[in-house]
Amino acid sequence: MIALLGYGKTTKALAQKIKHVIIFEDIKQPFIDEDGFRHEPFEHFDPDNFHLVIPSPGMPPSHPVIKQAKEKIISEYDYFANQMPYSIWVSGTNGKTTTTQMIQHLLKDKGAVAGGNIGTPLANMDENSKIWILETSSFTLHYTKIAKPNLYILLPITPDHLSWHGDFASYEAAKLKPIKKLKEGEVAIVPKKYLDTPTHGYLIGYESVENLIERFDIDPAKIDFQGAFLLDAMLALAVQYILFHKTEYDKINSFRLDPHKQEEFFDQEGRLWVDDSKATNIDATLEAIKRYQDRHIHLILGGDNKGVSLEPLVSKLQNATLYAIGKATKHIMELAQKYSLDAVESKTLENAVSSIKKQLKKDEVALLSPACASLDQFTNYKERGKLFKKFVLS
Repeated sequence: MIALLGYGKTTKALAQKIKHVIIFEDIKQPFIDEDGFRHEPFEHFDPDNFHLVIPSPGMPPSHPVIKQAKEKIISEYDYFANQMPYSIWVSGTNGKTTTTQMIQHLLKDKGAVAGGNIGTPLANMDENSKIWILETSSFTLHYTKIAKPNLYILLPITPDHLSWHGDFASYEAAKLKPIKKLKEGEVAIVPKKYLDTPTHGYLIGYESVENLIERFDIDPAKIDFQGAFLLDAMLALAVQYILFHKTEYDKINSFRLDPHKQEEFFDQEGRLWVDDSKATNIDATLEAIKRYQDRHIHLILGGDNKGVSLEPLVSKLQNATLYAIGKATKHIMELAQKYSLDAVESKTLENAVSSIKKQLKKDEVALLSPACASLDQFTNYKERGKLFKKFVLS
């Protein structure tokens, strides 16, 4: 019998796949759901009754039930390790979703499908596909003991999810785990600072887009993407080159970015607003600011900062007015005072938009790039982005 901890998208799919499971979650009374699965409160969990325990990736290692399960815990990646086809894992702090999608776009005609943290649990992925491209979170990597990629793409690592991992060293260590498991003939593309990570695989290091241009003979003039998206495109093209020794510029340029990523639109007065709700960490917000650095920016900042100080971001802001929202409001206002920045204690997204509407000039930009998670006030970053547009255009 297998125990599933938490009841999210991953564990729901696993229950359907495995069948013989008991689901433990934060409930008061046991019940049987419409699919016949038994749900029990966390306090009823006894690890001696199960040979395997698979947690929902969002459950932190500090959770009492996780501590109780100890060595019986595996990840969903581990469960499918022996069934997984050739796999490409994509991780890092910022840009992994877009990079994963771009790789799948380039390799779709080779039988590649994408999943993992990108939205499709492994239990719902086609086992007959030739290639799995998996956006891989630090949460999943923390619990993974057996599974490994054949090709690992690691974007830059900066502080994130510190309240979950406990500290940056633990977060970073989770991201580096796949490198250490690579076998001879397998490849990882990693930031140069990690080239000394012990591995049997072959490591290709980069510090900038220019390194990838030189290493894979890519012509940046033939690529339509800019800023952070240029790095994502370069890494996707590098994967295609490694596997098939080809570089398809037309195909990468036909890729369309998801909504809520530096998505520009105009209000009824012709003023520029940017929905960058997907920016849930400091690096993502810095990339957005870089794009609009020649204008005064009205920056909506805040949400759940996940234990990460926003000072490395706020200290670099110059030509900006801040509008603080969510759990991080007090933290942002204190930093704004420290660095002598104009700031409005908006608390909610609607208040922030209302304040900006009164101030925004046509040569300025209003930017929602929160550098924080959305779950303190919204269902997810998509809802935050949709409401942002609604408030602007209403």
